[in-house]
Amino acid sequence: MELADRVKSLTPSSTLAITSKAKALKADGHDVVGLGAGEPDFNTPSYILEAAKRAMDEGKTTYTPAGGLPELKQAIIDKFSRDQQLDYEQEQIVVTTGAKHALYALFQVLLNRGDEVIIPTPYWVSYPEQVKLAEGQPVFVNTDESNQFKMTPEQLEESITDVTKAVIINSPSNPTGVLYTEDELKALGDVALKHNLLIVSDEIYEKLIYGNKKHVSMAQLSPELQQQTVVINGVSKSHAMTGWRIGYAAGQKQIIQAMSNLASHATSNPTSISQHAAIAAYTHDETEVHKMNQAFEHRLESLYNWLLDIPGLTCVKPDGAFYLFPNVRQIVDQSPFDSVDEWVKRLLEEEKLAIVPGSGFGAENNVRLSYATSLDQLEEAATRLKRFVEKYR
Repeated sequence: MELADRVKSLTPSSTLAITSKAKALKADGHDVVGLGAGEPDFNTPSYILEAAKRAMDEGKTTYTPAGGLPELKQAIIDKFSRDQQLDYEQEQIVVTTGAKHALYALFQVLLNRGDEVIIPTPYWVSYPEQVKLAEGQPVFVNTDESNQFKMTPEQLEESITDVTKAVIINSPSNPTGVLYTEDELKALGDVALKHNLLIVSDEIYEKLIYGNKKHVSMAQLSPELQQQTVVINGVSKSHAMTGWRIGYAAGQKQIIQAMSNLASHATSNPTSISQHAAIAAYTHDETEVHKMNQAFEHRLESLYNWLLDIPGLTCVKPDGAFYLFPNVRQIVDQSPFDSVDEWVKRLLEEEKLAIVPGSGFGAENNVRLSYATSLDQLEEAATRLKRFVEKYR
């Protein structure tokens, strides 16, 4: 049977592939240290679990509106007001089956064949694939360590054509963890407004910010930018709820209504129990969220310093998320391996250390390490990595 053209060019997720291989090795009895998965290692906070249990006991197990429960939409609206001083109406919010599905639905309702979406590199692995599934064309803007992996307004301006429809901004970023400042966002926003580009602001790591840094949403910079921005967010990373699959989008009513209509034919609705759990996440105090954040920050400081002890490795220190994205080109060039991908493969085979090659993120000189695991595991990972590097110097 011939498959549809739209899926023939899809690239499998490199993060899921490396995680799957690591799990297979572990199942075979190997002592594997896995730094591939992009999810918190904490369990979902107990007050959220209790809310889900209550919902089940009370029989809240039926269909909900395709775009989400009104109570959850209101909790999201209150969250925007509390955190970003942004005002939204219920018609401007759609709840989705994870933030990934919010992005997928957005591109499906936004793009026509050949429409271009500007994506800074390094990028989250699913951005270009989702654009291609909507018959759009990803246009990559290359960034690197020299500019802290941030796209400049000049780069954005140079990338715009007559068929550019949108630009994606992910802050803090997966895979780099870098955070755009308010001034940097304003400069990019001015270019987007000038050319009437929709801004897709992926803010899924919004709560994972370290030091004295502050998250700023593109939508909060001006009424004009709020109108021109679709904010993508969810509870997966902030509240350790990856498996619950609740995300959302906030933006223009026309776009949000189209996304809700699409959901009615694609998923019917996000899981009812998960929605009630998400209500609890957004209506409870954030003590547990702050505790997880503190743990992530401590891990970042430790792993970052351990990595800097490895000769030939350079790394931009992240401001948020839970990833480090070091450059290993010098190390690989001094080794017998032909590419970073081959180097990563042998690292897993020989040291049983799973990290993700940067090629899947559009950065062939880098690797991604997730520090969403215990300090003991991170220290062991750094030890194995250093041993592997020294072996092939």
